[in-house]
Amino acid sequence: MYRKLKIKNPKPKTKNRLAGFTLTEVVMASALLIVVMVPILKALTTAHASTSIIEHRTNSLILAQSKLDEIKARLINNYTDSYNETNSVISGSYLCNVDDSAVSSNLKQITISVGYDSNGNMSLESNEIEVNLTTLIARR
Repeated sequence: MYRKLKIKNPKPKTKNRLAGFTLTEVVMASALLIVVMVPILKALTTAHASTSIIEHRTNSLILAQSKLDEIKARLINNYTDSYNETNSVISGSYLCNVDDSAVSSNLKQITISVGYDSNGNMSLESNEIEVNLTTLIARR
């Protein structure tokens, strides 16, 4: 009476198709990759530029503090000497300007400007100065 129906399982369509991606899939994946990669590369470029600036400022600060310590040590025995310098090379492409001015007979103001000579003209210009240290030193 009742008859069992047999459902034939049709062959999957993928067997007839060659394995791989279609041209549409490749184009869409490439477009998505480009859309994602552009902001990432821009962020990496900006981070690299910021790192370079921070490195120059840090080196300038270390060199300025070193120069100030050197002048303080020399001032102990030679307070009356002048320590003015212009565009002196401290380390590599880092240049230094020292301004030594007397505030009074027993007080000197020392200003040290250090920066990276980015244009290579061996002159520290106002846009290249990265650190200014100013201190007052009294005669003992």
